[in-house]
Amino acid sequence: MITIPPYLKKGDVIGITCPAGYMAKEKAQTCIETLQSWGFEVMVGHTLGSASTNYFSGTDDERRDELQAMLDDEHINAILFGRGGYGMGRIIDQLNFTRFKKHPKWLIGFSDITVIHCHLNSRLKIAGMHAPMAAAFNDEGYKNEFVQSLRKAITGKKARYKTAAHAFNRLGKASAELVGGNLTLLSHLCGTASELDTRKKILFLEDIGEYTYNMDRMLYQLKRSGKLDTLAGLIIGGFTDIKDTERPFGKTIYEIIREIVAPYSYPVCFGFPVSHEKENYALKVGVNYTLQVGKSGVKLSEM
Repeated sequence: MITIPPYLKKGDVIGITCPAGYMAKEKAQTCIETLQSWGFEVMVGHTLGSASTNYFSGTDDERRDELQAMLDDEHINAILFGRGGYGMGRIIDQLNFTRFKKHPKWLIGFSDITVIHCHLNSRLKIAGMHAPMAAAFNDEGYKNEFVQSLRKAITGKKARYKTAAHAFNRLGKASAELVGGNLTLLSHLCGTASELDTRKKILFLEDIGEYTYNMDRMLYQLKRSGKLDTLAGLIIGGFTDIKDTERPFGKTIYEIIREIVAPYSYPVCFGFPVSHEKENYALKVGVNYTLQVGKSGVKLSEM
């Protein structure tokens, strides 16, 4: 049974921290101001705009300690991660979730944040939120339907998403718990304490900046480890900035996926708006959804 954290109301506090890659504070300013305009208070951690001179937003200890403090602080009602990148895997096993389990809160983000979403799902049975992070608010992004879907999600409104039909879609309907995230992270988590259990669940996948052959390898990692065998449904999101080798791989990522899941019978949706780009709807990881893949289009509805 999955525990769903309390939804937010006006006056609640949202903490912002960067547990992985560095982010300049000015790049989060629009996000901070928008959250305040929505009626929330914002507590900004020192890792945002830190004095770090390397890839990370601070040392492993600094990033871990700040996230730990926000997880433990009962006055913080949700945590929005500034950005992803890489780094959560270095600190996840050092975090203590004892207080968090007693007072769960929404942890919001995607990309490298897939690590903590999977850990919450597999180890703690607590829902998380795969959703836009701080940079998505810039350049008037706070006005678009994807950032607005975050606002709706954290305040308890149930999602009702629709997207166009795709030639590769496999028709069908499934109602189940929704899990997933970044393909690279999901494959790397296999064999770890944060490994995701996908049995009889709706799985969603997205990625960015990978070589085609590498994504093929990661998808076979999921298949060989049984992650694709007994799904209730599969949602394929955006795979952007794909790179190819000098001698072409010979297939697109969508062609690769269609081939890999051909032996199965569950519904499959291609081109769903979950990605590293603007098109990134808020999805509650661990919450039950109904996926309907029809001839005229796709519906994903929170139950």
